[in-house]
Amino acid sequence: MNASGLAVDNLTRRFGKLVAVDGLSFSAQRGEIVGLLGPNGAGKTTTLLCLAGLLRPNAGSIALDGRKLGPDRARLIALVPETPEVYPMLTVWEHLVFVAKSCRLDGAWEDRAQGLITRLDLLDKRDELGESLSKGMRQKTLIACTVLADSPVVMLDEPMIGLDPKGQRELRGILKDLREQGRTIIMSTHLLESAESMCDRVIIMKAGRALATGPVAELRSRGSRADETLEDIFLELTR
Repeated sequence: MNASGLAVDNLTRRFGKLVAVDGLSFSAQRGEIVGLLGPNGAGKTTTLLCLAGLLRPNAGSIALDGRKLGPDRARLIALVPETPEVYPMLTVWEHLVFVAKSCRLDGAWEDRAQGLITRLDLLDKRDELGESLSKGMRQKTLIACTVLADSPVVMLDEPMIGLDPKGQRELRGILKDLREQGRTIIMSTHLLESAESMCDRVIIMKAGRALATGPVAELRSRGSRADETLEDIFLELTR
């Protein structure tokens, strides 16, 4: 596996007799958006939680730029979960202040934070408490915090769900900017058209295992038709 970026080897996570992630291995390079695809119950969210250090795997290793990571890796791998939970008694801006102080960001962080909340249409919500925010606004707040933290690896679990069309477009733009900055991005999504247009590579999972990995064009070349869409490939592999 390439030493530049994230390398996952034989990741396994069990819940009793259920094997949620079963010997999963893959890499995600710097400056690359990797889509994690699969039907419900495929193990996508469990994989992300293990990578973020929020679940302890039963086996396997995780390395960043060739260095094996331990359980404390919150500043290296950031996760925007599918269900956006914010601090109810902090305002949107106070969330960003908390991240800046926790990550010991330099003095230019305020300008970047202001740009993020403007871009994500949070400017008029800047002083609202987390408990009063809609799901979409909570999600945008977490996206702003995650981008501000400047982690080398950014992971998002179903990030488009809950966002309005403008928010989805801005998020796509933000992810492309992060890719150009050399960040490693892993995105779990059921929106196959979005994955096909955004991702440099995809990993199609089922029952905790990777069924296929590669650029969409490469996966298409393995199929029976040159005009196959990612949806065609996905349904054929996971049926």
